[in-house]
Amino acid sequence: MKPIALDAARTTACPPSRWRPPRLSRRFVPVWRRNFLVWRKLALPSVLGNLADPVIYLFGLGLGLGMLVPEVAGVPYISFLAAGMVCFSTMNAASFEALYSGFSRMHVQKTWDAILNAPLELDDIVFAELVWAASKALLSGAAILLVVVLFGFAEARYALWVLPLIFLVGLCFAALGLVMTALAPSYDFFMYYFTLFITPMTLLAGVFFPLEQLPPALRLLTELLPLTHAVQLARPLLLGELPAQVSLHLAVLAAYAIGAFWLALAVLRRRLLK
Repeated sequence: MKPIALDAARTTACPPSRWRPPRLSRRFVPVWRRNFLVWRKLALPSVLGNLADPVIYLFGLGLGLGMLVPEVAGVPYISFLAAGMVCFSTMNAASFEALYSGFSRMHVQKTWDAILNAPLELDDIVFAELVWAASKALLSGAAILLVVVLFGFAEARYALWVLPLIFLVGLCFAALGLVMTALAPSYDFFMYYFTLFITPMTLLAGVFFPLEQLPPALRLLTELLPLTHAVQLARPLLLGELPAQVSLHLAVLAAYAIGAFWLALAVLRRRLLK
């Protein structure tokens, strides 16, 4: 009996570290499906809402500024802007789902607490939230991609290769959003994230103008931003070219996705599994 008591004491004294690697399994699928079934009831307004902003930017800036700046980097300005809008739409869809909807399920509706009574772990729930946010981002980004291809603002030759990129970008920004969700005491907290990170990054990551226009020091900073790498991959593909440094761009996006997911999970373990 003594060894058993000693083992129990050690387990109590040394609980599992919240920084342990994520334990992922296919048990996340029912949670993903639950989110999908809830979203399906409002699918049309949701898709239209995610589509409206990028389309307004695309046609408003693309056609308006396109009259003043006929070409950028050797292509019509609206064609230059198209790839930025695809990435911008993907980023926004993933961010809003991971932030506002994810926080509602975790903190306001207590959906996560209810799910934890089933034979599921927090790792499964958070991974389901990550994949679900990336799935919604894929729908939003694919809708913008369809618009720019149908209107002839992009070449269709490599357009299908943008779809897996959209999903990866969705994973990246969903993971970053989950970090903010894990830290947030209320919805108001998310304004800091959008004001101090999302908005400046959108303006600096090459969405609206070439990175070559930036001062060298600022250009170096933009290389650290995930949206920069997303645009650097999407723009050549939509212009009918193969992008350079594909491995580097993909590695940066994957590193953000994996690192931010692990960080979010660690913070949520501390917050919810006390």
